[in-house]
Amino acid sequence: MVEIFRRSYASTVRPATAPRPSPNVKHVRENAELYAQNCRDRNYPAHAEYPFKIQQLSEELRQIDKQLMPFRSRIKALERTIGRLQNPATGPEEKEQEPAIRAEAQQLKNESAALITRRELCDEQIHDLALSLPNLTSPHTPVGLEPALVEYLNFDPQSPPAWVSSPDPLRSHVSIGTDLGLIDFTSAATTTGWGWYFLTGDGALLEQALIQYSLSVARRHGWTPISPPSIVWSYLTEACGFQPRDQNNEQQIWAIEQAEKDKAKPPRSLAATAEIPLAAMHARNELDPAALPIKLVGPSRCYRAEAGSRGVDTKGLYRVHEFTKVEMFGWADSSPTSSSPTSDDLFEGLLTVQKEILTSLQLPCRILEMPTSDLGASATRKRDIEALFPSRMRGNGLEDAWGEVTSASICTDYQSRRLGTRVRGVKSVFPHTVNGTAVAVPRVLAAILENGWDAERKVVVLPEVLRPFMGGAEVIGK
Repeated sequence: MVEIFRRSYASTVRPATAPRPSPNVKHVRENAELYAQNCRDRNYPAHAEYPFKIQQLSEELRQIDKQLMPFRSRIKALERTIGRLQNPATGPEEKEQEPAIRAEAQQLKNESAALITRRELCDEQIHDLALSLPNLTSPHTPVGLEPALVEYLNFDPQSPPAWVSSPDPLRSHVSIGTDLGLIDFTSAATTTGWGWYFLTGDGALLEQALIQYSLSVARRHGWTPISPPSIVWSYLTEACGFQPRDQNNEQQIWAIEQAEKDKAKPPRSLAATAEIPLAAMHARNELDPAALPIKLVGPSRCYRAEAGSRGVDTKGLYRVHEFTKVEMFGWADSSPTSSSPTSDDLFEGLLTVQKEILTSLQLPCRILEMPTSDLGASATRKRDIEALFPSRMRGNGLEDAWGEVTSASICTDYQSRRLGTRVRGVKSVFPHTVNGTAVAVPRVLAAILENGWDAERKVVVLPEVLRPFMGGAEVIGK
């Protein structure tokens, strides 16, 4: 069975192979207001006090260390004396002193035990608070609620598609897909429940065509194909930044229910995205700087417990519990002296692949630089690409019709610090990570059905680049 997963990072039971995360506590301590404002900007209001709490605990830690110094110094001196007394050449008079010396050492340990316990607790609290903070935000990211428009693809705002001026309620992927026998929601409701679906006939073929085409584009741009698992250790979801802002946050992970006898074992979850297993591939590893950047692309099934929470988004394929996505993930050397491509370079490479795919699929799109309020915990910067969906047009006209189909993020060293991924030969350097969607199949499939719909012929015109993967067919439904 599967249950909705909500745990704090510190309380999640981790496997023995899990690395110890290495948050940059010093930087947080020295820049507390910067991190606090970053939390406020990114809609993590409950976290804004954490940097100042870290400062307070760090000062308490310093005072405890100061109090412990005489205890430690005296205990070490006594232990050295006890060591000398073990020498066979030690006289009997000196030997007689050993019980008293041992008693004093033990008394000092007892007296300092409470301080040591408090020190360990402070250190643990500092560590957990630092891990809970979102990544610092890029200067490219707009502060607030509104994204910044970067550019359009296949779209001229002065000359929008014809359907904008004459909306057709039947120009919906739900109607089109059902009428053409491409999507079956009714059977899925019977087998699994609301929020799932069957792709049938040419709908199933179109899913595979999108996977194969997106992989071919990514490969041509130097991304290595990989097939990741869909089940991961639960702690990895938060290590990668899938952390709720508060207890009412919608982003939820499906956790696999454990038998009673296995409750003490580390839990596993269904991966919400291939980003999670791909990021964890190099957990605890040292990457060869000569091998960087590493660029992977992989299709996988993804599982989200958030479907059904946002009105129009809940109808059809736009927001579902399970779907196929082709994900790109990369590591870049963050060393200041490195001459290899940076995370900014990989980010631009991700966008190039995304733009090529969506442009060739003939989908009208817009690219947005996403604001601070929209960033997840791990991203320092994110760009989304939205496509036009005729079925989403509402009171605000064309503005309501845009819907996200891809995103790309730079996560700097946020994930690598939590996963123990380092650059070999450079002790303090953690590689930067980037991730992005090559194609989120259900949303892109829905956009193709709606934008390619020929109402007169009652067919969907297929993008030319997909036809080789569809047996040469030019349309669906004829």
